[in-house]
Parts: sequence; C-alpha cells; structure tokens
Amino acid sequence: MNNLTTTYATATIEGLDIFYREAGPKNAPTILLLHGFPTSSHMYRNLITGLAQHYRVIAPDYPGFGNSSAPEHHQFSYRFDTFASLIEKLLAHLQIDDFFVYLMDYGAPVGFRIASSNPNRVKGLIVQNGNAYEEGLAEFWIPIKEYWNNPTDNEKREALRWLTSFDATKWQYTHGVEDVSRVSPDTYTLDQIYLDRPGNQEIQLDLFLDYGSNPPLYPAWQKYFRDFQPPTLIVWGKGDEIFPASGAYPYLRDLPQADLHILDDASHFALETHGEKIKNLMLAFLNKHK
Repeated sequence: MNNLTTTYATATIEGLDIFYREAGPKNAPTILLLHGFPTSSHMYRNLITGLAQHYRVIAPDYPGFGNSSAPEHHQFSYRFDTFASLIEKLLAHLQIDDFFVYLMDYGAPVGFRIASSNPNRVKGLIVQNGNAYEEGLAEFWIPIKEYWNNPTDNEKREALRWLTSFDATKWQYTHGVEDVSRVSPDTYTLDQIYLDRPGNQEIQLDLFLDYGSNPPLYPAWQKYFRDFQPPTLIVWGKGDEIFPASGAYPYLRDLPQADLHILDDASHFALETHGEKIKNLMLAFLNKHK
C-alpha cells in the first residue's frame, strides 16, 4: 500500500468508536483535519490525497457525526469540551506529539481548545471559515443566540430544527457559491443521511446550544494567538453567510503575520469548489513551516 492510499479505521476512546481517515508516511509531519457541521471527515476526502505524499494526514469524525459512535443525546455530553478531549485522546492513541491543524466551522472551537491548551504541540493553524471573533457571529446567529439566552425554552430550540433539514443542508453547500455546478450533490445528500438517523437531530440541537460556550473563550484563544504567534494560513469563502468574511479579518489583529486569502467566488464549504487552490496554498504554507 502506498502513502497516497487513504485508510479507514476506528479507535476506542472512552468507550466510543472514533472513526478516522488516515494517509501519508507515519514519520512525516502530521496534519489534523477537523470537520464542521453538518458534515464529517468526508469533507476532506480529496484534500487528504493531495497532502499525503509528504504529510501524515488524520481526519476524525466527532461523536454523532459520520462513522463515529452516536449515543443517544441524554446518555452522552455533546459538548465542544468533550469533543476536544476525545480528539486529544485520539492523538495520544496514535502517538502524535505535534501537528498542524485545519479548523473549519465546528473544527475551530474544537481545535482552538486543543491548541490553546497545548500551544507547544501545534506547529501551525489553517483556518477555513472557522470563527474566533465576535465580528464573525452576524445575522445568521440571532435565533441561535436567542436559544443560548433561553436554554429551557423549547420554542427557541424548535426554531432551530430546520437547520437539520435537507434544504438547510443543501443551502450550506450552495448558498453564496458563484458556480453551483461545481458542488457535488453527493456531499449534502450524504450529510443528510447521517442527520436523518433516529435521534441525530436532538444531538445537533444540543450542539447548537453548546456553541454558546465558545464566545466566552474567544479572549483566551486570542491571547494564545498573541502570545505564541503560531504560523497561520487563513482561507475564507467570501460568500459564507454563516461565518462571513467579517470574521476573517480580525485574526490579523492578533496574528499580523498570518497569510490571509479571501476567495471571492467560494462560500462555506470552500473545499468543494476550490479544493485545488486551497491545497496549493496549504502546501506552500506547510513546506515553509514544517
């Protein structure tokens, strides 16, 4: 088997099956790819192949996503703290000491928890439509913030259920994309199959609520940026309404040496339409900082 072949495995972490994709030489610098909502490590299927010749690439699924365990939401704490802890334990299981990390959407709060707690282990950040600033929580977040402020109000919770629907999932992939014909329907169709599993909507609604735990951590993450100045590549789809480009520029306040690229004709899932460009930007960045 050559290094470009992606393998698929699960590790038992705290009694859960954590699925991950892996490719590349075991002794090469490692890149950890952290996925967003409502997808899984599947979002990195093409990028993995593009990076694997010179890097070890690891892309896990969080509990409740993709091929990892999905215990019923009353029986498991679906929180970003929990996800970060499990990913750290997966890295220990795989004997990975230091790594670059790609942070997209939900991957940002998971990855920034890990990075700010282990700053000397993180060799660099690749941020793609992943937020760490209040400026990035715009109009889209108003009903979600209402849920944060009223966590016991079932009407506020139910008002967000549409975000688990097929139309919402497809919208995340296509809204703001200049050429929708470049978006494979396999992407949002597969994501929806996972979302439609019994009980999964409740898992996602729990996570919408727990996303409110992230903004209070922004100052700590920003301090980590300032104090440690990790090498950082920022690639942002400009058409993203969930995490608009207004959330990309503030990184430069704390990381003035960051390499920022706004992709005018891309959106939330920028890898689907601009994977080759992002891969090339990453390789240039990684080769400089490995």
